[in-house]
Amino acid sequence: MILLDGAHLTLDQLIAIADRGAAVALAPAARDAVAAARAVVDRAADGDAPVYGINTGFGNFAETRIDHADLARLQVNLVRSHAAGVDDPLPPRAVRAMMALRANVLAKGYSGIRVDTLDRLLALLNHGVHPRVPSRGSVGASGDLAPLAHLALVLIGEGQTWDGRRAEDGARALAGAGLAPVALGPKEGLALINGTQASTAVLALALAGAEQLSRAADVIAALSIDALLGSRGPFDARIHAARPFPGQVASADNLWRLIEGSPLNESHQGCARVQDAYSERCVPQVHGAAREALAWVRHVVAVEMNAATDNPMVFADTGDVVSGGNFHGAPVALAADLLAMAVTQLATISERRAERLVNPALSGLPAFLTRHGGLQSGLMMAQVTAAALASELKTSCHAASADTIPTSANKEDHVSMSMGAALKAERALQLARHVLAVEMLCACQAIDLRAPLTSTPALMGAHAAVRAVVPTLADDRPPAPDIDAIAALIATSALEYATGMVVN
Repeated sequence: MILLDGAHLTLDQLIAIADRGAAVALAPAARDAVAAARAVVDRAADGDAPVYGINTGFGNFAETRIDHADLARLQVNLVRSHAAGVDDPLPPRAVRAMMALRANVLAKGYSGIRVDTLDRLLALLNHGVHPRVPSRGSVGASGDLAPLAHLALVLIGEGQTWDGRRAEDGARALAGAGLAPVALGPKEGLALINGTQASTAVLALALAGAEQLSRAADVIAALSIDALLGSRGPFDARIHAARPFPGQVASADNLWRLIEGSPLNESHQGCARVQDAYSERCVPQVHGAAREALAWVRHVVAVEMNAATDNPMVFADTGDVVSGGNFHGAPVALAADLLAMAVTQLATISERRAERLVNPALSGLPAFLTRHGGLQSGLMMAQVTAAALASELKTSCHAASADTIPTSANKEDHVSMSMGAALKAERALQLARHVLAVEMLCACQAIDLRAPLTSTPALMGAHAAVRAVVPTLADDRPPAPDIDAIAALIATSALEYATGMVVN
């Protein structure tokens, strides 16, 4: 059971909720904070002074006063009208992460939601009732209004749910789980939809995948370098201590340990080659720069996961309800753009190593890694696929966060595009993972062609993990299933586990 208190949710816990169905509950101290904030809202709703989001309209209608008798209807109308998302739905894991993040924000006690309503949201999550949330429609200010409105629709017994295969009526899904719809009170609709939790959820999941990819990239690069008879010298710790970026130092240490004692490496000691190509020699510098970027992304995600992103903010200690702009997704947007750039770095250098492996002039191996060149094309097109994906990845590095467009009658005249940036980052991760899979496919084939010499036990462990699902290429066959199979190994951390070493 993961207790949400609005302050201590970690990325590992979020992954457990998203992917492993970990149960969640509201921490006892959070219940008190939520109840205290709700008391402030109730007083404001009963009073005569206009308070944004409680007894006024929204956005450009902020100056419009709403009668007390219509306050509950106001919140329902808000949820319904803002559920304007389009395109493919987010996968259930992203929706679970979004639900957990929104609940965690509400648990901070700045939103003014009722404890019972928050408990109902957690019950949806624990019962596996996942709203169908279209992926497009948010500009990242005021938060991810459209995605979160689709989430809130199911909570009030409307909208649809989504299990990854089919949609179901929201009311029917609630009834099937033994849950009753929520009757929203003042401010509760706004409390449910105002924040960055959709874009933060997508970014957080992409970050976990990108960090994992950075570790796999070191394993794959090490196997390629050994297959190319590259030098271990550039990974000497003394070099990297002189330029002590932590990511670079960690990557160099991985490569040094993975290749240490390799029979292949020892077979070419004293050869005439003075220096390797940059795609081999500069792996720690490039992979390390990507790791440094991801470390900053992790900082942003860690803060945002536990940040109050509502408007207005309810301060129970003073009884104030104050309008602000914490819903603006600029930090998330910038971090998502940087993540796309980081995984593109991993992919572009990987594609260059794959090209070296299939190029006989650079590898000393049979062309396209087949012994029957001409009659067979070997891995020719696998490398072309990597090149195509690497080029597409470069377009993902255009910063979504640099864009803005006015909305809501120019009341929201600067927006973040955080959702677009996060979706782009997730797409970049998927493409980069397949580029690295192509390199691993080529590296394993190259190792087979170097027999009877082998690499280290650690790297041969990773090779064996691939060979358990992808046999050696003896005769031409479609590479696509092989690429997908290796990408799946990368996504599950199977390659790094197979080394039997701690890959930092």
